[in-house]
Amino acid sequence: MGGTVPPAHPPPGRAAPPPAPRPPGVPEHGDAGKRPQAGPGATARPAGLRTRWLLAGLGAVLVALVAGVSLGPVSLPPGSVAAELLNLLPGVHLDSGLSEREIAIVTELRLPRVVLGLLVGALLALAGGCYQGVFRNPLADPYLLGVAAGAGLAVTAAIALGAGAGGSLTGMPLTIPLAAFVGSLGAVVMTYLLGAAGGRDRSPATLILAGVAVSAFLSAGQTYLLQRHSDSIQQVYSWLLGRLATAGWHDVRLVLPYFVLTAVVVLLHRRELDVLSVGDDEATSLGLHPQRSRYLLIAAASLGTAAAVSASGLIGFVGIIVPHTVRLLAGSSYRVILPLSMLFGGAFLALTDVVARTAAAPAEIPIGVVTALLGGPFFVLVLRTARRVLT
Repeated sequence: MGGTVPPAHPPPGRAAPPPAPRPPGVPEHGDAGKRPQAGPGATARPAGLRTRWLLAGLGAVLVALVAGVSLGPVSLPPGSVAAELLNLLPGVHLDSGLSEREIAIVTELRLPRVVLGLLVGALLALAGGCYQGVFRNPLADPYLLGVAAGAGLAVTAAIALGAGAGGSLTGMPLTIPLAAFVGSLGAVVMTYLLGAAGGRDRSPATLILAGVAVSAFLSAGQTYLLQRHSDSIQQVYSWLLGRLATAGWHDVRLVLPYFVLTAVVVLLHRRELDVLSVGDDEATSLGLHPQRSRYLLIAAASLGTAAAVSASGLIGFVGIIVPHTVRLLAGSSYRVILPLSMLFGGAFLALTDVVARTAAAPAEIPIGVVTALLGGPFFVLVLRTARRVLT
């Protein structure tokens, strides 16, 4: 009788506290409270897992760097190449055994191309992972919002109307990259405006449909220009198929500021992608502004994609292959996916460029063709996985 008094206290009094343990405005705690994967048991796993995969990503970048500089029409010993790369560091003086001509090949020809491949691959993979988080769609890629169509139309117009006539696309100072950059961002702005026509409450699906419509419209314009200026088709297609050919460090300096800006903005907001994945209502209850976060991330990813496209042309599937592979191997948290996508994306494109340069030597295969050959079967695999999960 006396022992039955305590049970009367807990049921009414303890039913209210459960909503309180989730602190408002702290996304990671809210995500941990909502999803078992991100709870205390999971925060212990990513710490060790992230370190291991981070080292693997850095190792992949180093391997791609040495392989990209070593392999080519003139093969160079990887050990000598690594020593020469270390000589670029301040205070390091090693005898690489390379001649002056070979040193010039390393530092002035191959190294800028490999570094450009690392930057472009990192941007495309980072943007792909960001888009997949924003749109909650594993099949989203950096060209989702009409970036490819806008860049293609602008470059076609620049070449057909004389900006690229009489000159090679390789190392062109401003005309082609600037046209691609302006066209890419213009397409993204058109997509935003079209998506805004449906009202203030815009869903990710609305933006995707707007991007499809804008891409179709701009692709039609590009086809019309090509039909009217058939003499420019070869130049246009050599750019559309993607290339990393670069004369010196100019293209690297062109892309680097946009790479830094995109990486900083996206990585600083990567935790918000984990919160957006549980839905807008839950994110709002945790103090997050879903639309503001979504548009900030889309703008940053689109800026990075436009910079990559302006320097390398249209290189597809990197934004699907790399982030989804990282997701399958290292975990589904965007705190892990985005940094690793950046590292493995750069390494993937640099190594793909090695294949493009050497597979049909002395001829060179467009790098966009190589990524498409790899990405087509992978896209089918991702599609089958996504359908299996949905059913």
